Amino acid sequence: MPNDPKYQTYESPLAARNASKEMLRLFSPQYKFGLWRRLWLELARCERELGLSRISTDALKQMESKLDDIDFDMAAGWEKRLRHDVMAHVHTFEEIAPAAKGIIHLGATSQYVVDNADLIIMRDGMQLLAQRIASAIDALGSFAAKWRDLPTLGYTHFQPAQLTTVGKRATLWAQDLAIDLEELEYRILNLRFRGVKGTTGTQASFLSLFDGDHAKVERLDRMVTERFGFKESFAVTGQTYPRKVDAQVTSSLGGVAASVHKFANDIRILAGMKQLEEPFEEEQVGSSAMAYKRNPMRCERATGLARFVISLTSSPLQTAAEQWFERTLDDSSNKRLAIPEPFLATDGMLQIVVNVARGLVVYPKVIEAAVRAELPFMATEEVIMAGVKAGGDRQNLHERIRRHSLAAAEEVKQHGRSNDLMDRLRGDEAFGAVDLEGALDPSKFVGRAPEQVDRFIQDVVEQIRQRYKGKLDAAVELKV
Repeated sequence: MPNDPKYQTYESPLAARNASKEMLRLFSPQYKFGLWRRLWLELARCERELGLSRISTDALKQMESKLDDIDFDMAAGWEKRLRHDVMAHVHTFEEIAPAAKGIIHLGATSQYVVDNADLIIMRDGMQLLAQRIASAIDALGSFAAKWRDLPTLGYTHFQPAQLTTVGKRATLWAQDLAIDLEELEYRILNLRFRGVKGTTGTQASFLSLFDGDHAKVERLDRMVTERFGFKESFAVTGQTYPRKVDAQVTSSLGGVAASVHKFANDIRILAGMKQLEEPFEEEQVGSSAMAYKRNPMRCERATGLARFVISLTSSPLQTAAEQWFERTLDDSSNKRLAIPEPFLATDGMLQIVVNVARGLVVYPKVIEAAVRAELPFMATEEVIMAGVKAGGDRQNLHERIRRHSLAAAEEVKQHGRSNDLMDRLRGDEAFGAVDLEGALDPSKFVGRAPEQVDRFIQDVVEQIRQRYKGKLDAAVELKV
């Protein structure tokens, strides 16, 4: 429809083009404010269990029955009047659970719901990302196993070096992600709850509610913490949980981004060398002008998202540094961007990695040609040893190979011709007794690369597969 209003408002590409519906749900208003209500309900339940009889059974029942029945228009109306989002949702909840009027948010500060909900969302988001990383490692492990012994040129300084295998190279990508997964699992396991700490973290309001009973206040903190699946809460807080937590979490996501960036860049370079390509759909267009092109668009997209996530890692650290005493509010507007966006972008780029890794296309003949072009130089030591075994003089053979190698290199670099080193050696009587073809067997130059692939899959990939059994993405359909 022309001039459709929905196309006249900015829409974040992170939501429209990248993040999954699962990740978008975690950062949705429905999920967040539903958590607020659950936090209010559990607070009230625990307070009642600890002796606050003013909290009635009817109040708890009404609250429980309306956890997800949120009137967002009503909440917006309240917030417009009050200029306070938490109080707006307190009033909105009271409207639909009137028996709980006056006991919702009892003794709590705004950060009881805001911070604790944020921690739950980050935990849930990290768990989803951990599954995505595990799926990527699973996919790369399968790829590595398939191509474990296909020789390919290794590169150092982007110069041809000793041979490796296509499968071994894939294990390097997977290993980076395995390190990230270990880091993320650590963050999930050790994430603390803010808990029930009161306005400036002193728990003064709860001490008053329980007539100075310190044991009950401590028990309330533990009860609420455990009911939301956390092992422990912070021993002390100001008004908020330490903002260093946000910096630690986003730094972990930045680590994932660095791994994805390297993986995607390597694929892009290999695609330019025509050795390997990401999946390319039947009707996909690589270029509006150059119809023959097969641009690595998915990996380019992943690279861009990774760069964005890496750039965001400094913002939460600055926020942590800027907090004054028990708390200052400049964290709020920043957190609304600096926390969801790296999660959404990391989710999007990991889906791309899984999609690409499960559909990588290898061109063995191109890889073999690249190996053949450089292998004669790499095989010279093998040729010398074979010549010595056949009765030749080591120093004489070395000098002959040196001269032939320089001449062959000149043919390649100065005249653009193919590497003719082996032809030169065949014409040299000093190497007449050497099996030159046998010396050029690429499999002799890959060391233990195939066996390293096997060990990596056994010791790393299989362990991850077992931990995430039933949670691995078999296939990922990317958004446009």
